[in-house]
Amino acid sequence: MSEIVLLGINHKTAPVELRETLSFTEEEIVDTLDTLKCRKGIDEVLLFSTCNRTEILIVTNTRDECIAGVEGFISKYKDIPMSTFAPSLYIYRGEQAVQHLFRVTSSLDSMIVGEPQILGQVKSAYRTATRCGSSGVILNRLLHKSFSIAKKVRRETGIGDNAVSISYAAIELASKIFTCIQDKNVLLLGAGEMAEIAVEHLISHGVSSIVVANRTFKNALTLAEKFNGRAVRFEERESFLHRADIIISSTGASDHVITQNHVKAAMRTRKNRPLFFIDIAVPRDIDPKVNRISNCYLYDIDDLQEVVNENLHERQKEAVKGERLVDEAVIKFHHWLEELKVVPTIISLKEKIDAITEAETEKTLAGMKTLSEKDRQAIQRMTRAISSKILHDPILFLKNSGDHRNDSFYINAARNLFNLDKIDEECSNRQQPLS
Repeated sequence: MSEIVLLGINHKTAPVELRETLSFTEEEIVDTLDTLKCRKGIDEVLLFSTCNRTEILIVTNTRDECIAGVEGFISKYKDIPMSTFAPSLYIYRGEQAVQHLFRVTSSLDSMIVGEPQILGQVKSAYRTATRCGSSGVILNRLLHKSFSIAKKVRRETGIGDNAVSISYAAIELASKIFTCIQDKNVLLLGAGEMAEIAVEHLISHGVSSIVVANRTFKNALTLAEKFNGRAVRFEERESFLHRADIIISSTGASDHVITQNHVKAAMRTRKNRPLFFIDIAVPRDIDPKVNRISNCYLYDIDDLQEVVNENLHERQKEAVKGERLVDEAVIKFHHWLEELKVVPTIISLKEKIDAITEAETEKTLAGMKTLSEKDRQAIQRMTRAISSKILHDPILFLKNSGDHRNDSFYINAARNLFNLDKIDEECSNRQQPLS
């Protein structure tokens, strides 16, 4: 019987140096799928590779042989001794494999719980597998269910709420200070990467304008053009303070570039309208005394990190709900798999009973020449209905597997009771080509 197997490494089991050597490009993924799908014992296969994980999902009817074969393939394909990656490799089978995939797709297994990128990455891997023809009935169902549960977890929990990056935390704080940030003006001091990312997020939230001040005016101009904003000389920063609502500072200065006196002067011109400072620089760019000024809100890198840590804690609490939803989905998928196992037996049983019914009906009708066509059709309908009613309870029993029963025993009993293996063998022999 086919079984689902998952082999992989991730950020929990392997350092970045090993993850890099075992990562697969898009071309390598296609090459690997084309190779593995032709291997004996592998019915279906999917591979996805990100910066934090590489995982191979397989449907096989020879589990141990398949696992050994895939390990050997990875070693040869990547030219890495098996002893190098084997200790970091995890292998899940059956329900464990299903549960792991559902957790990964739902971002419960991610480095940052709730990050949305992983769902798109798994979807991309699935599209590649379908293009390569390496995904079949079981993986198709499994992947679609994983996408469904990922959306359900995000919809029914707060796993994706609350900022968990420094730049997003800045935006979250800005949204609390200003009821609406769409009409706010931003002053960017310096050109640090985190500050730039924060500005990008602010633009996505519709801020009104961006002014960039940098010690190297050329760099300020380049950055301003990127944001469709305005570049000014660094020495002009004080004169632009009163025009800004949000100031993000990330310079390499060794001393404060915005002092308490600068802000006091700006606030008089602003008529005390709120002013929000995000100081991402180390050492700090903005004098901490600014926080003492009424309607001025200053957050440094430690403040933002505190917000991030608090939000991560909130996400972890929401993740508990997500785990419950995943467990429910695993149970439902297991029931579907069990039903799938019984399908060939149900088909064989139905075909045998239908064949007997049809043969006996035709034999009876052959001796009743005086019957009208209407009467013949009525008898045929009646015999088919009797056949269907006789099969109803046995089929229902086979399909509705219990939690504690041995389904293989009942499938085997049904096949022996109705001698179904002989029927299947006869069908197989009839399909053999003539020599």
